[in-house]
Amino acid sequence: MTTHPTSPNTVLANALHHAEDILRPRIRATAPQRIVLIVGTQINGAPHIGTSLVQSLAFAMAGRLRDRFGIPSEVLFSALDNAPYELTTDPVSGHRYQRAYAQALGDQALSDVVGALYEPLFTALSRRLDVPHQVETYSRQQGGESFRRTWLRLLPRIDAARWWLAPSTGIPHLRIPCPHHGCGWAEKHAERTHVRLTDRETAQVVAVCLHHGPFRTAVTPAGGAYLDLATLYRNLVKELALSDSPGTLHVMVKGGDWVFGCHLVDEALQAVGLTRGQLPARLFCPQVVTDTGAKLSKSLIREGHHAPLPEGASDWMLDTRRWPGTVGEYADQLLSMTDTLLSSPRHFFRSYSATEIGRMMTAQASRSVPAP
Repeated sequence: MTTHPTSPNTVLANALHHAEDILRPRIRATAPQRIVLIVGTQINGAPHIGTSLVQSLAFAMAGRLRDRFGIPSEVLFSALDNAPYELTTDPVSGHRYQRAYAQALGDQALSDVVGALYEPLFTALSRRLDVPHQVETYSRQQGGESFRRTWLRLLPRIDAARWWLAPSTGIPHLRIPCPHHGCGWAEKHAERTHVRLTDRETAQVVAVCLHHGPFRTAVTPAGGAYLDLATLYRNLVKELALSDSPGTLHVMVKGGDWVFGCHLVDEALQAVGLTRGQLPARLFCPQVVTDTGAKLSKSLIREGHHAPLPEGASDWMLDTRRWPGTVGEYADQLLSMTDTLLSSPRHFFRSYSATEIGRMMTAQASRSVPAP
């Protein structure tokens, strides 16, 4: 049986009986008919233990919300296929360019990546907890009418939010991949990308390609250019699009490192007109850290070669494909650990060293019964 960690009390933990109570005020205020927990991950390589932990906690929390409040709950996995696949510098202008996974690999290859690296674990978690789930790529999301209409409606108000989205420059990055067949390169920092509305449902974008020079393209609700938005900008549009969803409570599930970034997103949402009560519900999960306190990061994986492992970390923590067992066994160990973390707010609202996570993950799995 997993030995429970020793967790100190905190102001937040002291205010709660159960970790899921953090969402109770929003549930009481909105009386939703269903709850959707949204967890996003950049699919730029094999997942690591921090990614798996957040994903398993999303499923576990969905099950607890369903059982505690009697509200159907599900998980939506957002596969961020706009992560950089290639980076280079234009030798003439000095501007940085990137080619994202979506443009470099294409739909079928991306589907294969998600199917190989993520779906087996999601399927195992979903079956064990009887929590339905869906997978949506960012490419599909940005191509949807709701997302694109939201972005178009936001354009006249972007000046009010731009310093929250990009505090250092005031330029929220809008990357438009070159539309030439087989190209897909986009200026990483969007220095020479300009956009203007020509009518309520059409935006004209002018940008510069690494190989093909200046180009002009359009964005409409029904299609047009691929909208590759930088992280905070993307979250602003996504959460605005979800803000008008009667009957559904959307909960943004993120790792603890997002606490700082969401301050900027929330300020941007208010700058463009949302009230505090309209801001999305958020759930910040425990963060896995190294012995120095830094986040255990996928950046430690470089082209299949590991940087020196931090103290207490094992190979499988940086590449979960190296777990010494089956996907089912991995799911069982994760769920045993999530039971432990969710057994007390003290255990949930904190960070864990790689050593402690390794200890809990390799202990004998024992599922507990949810509290009444």
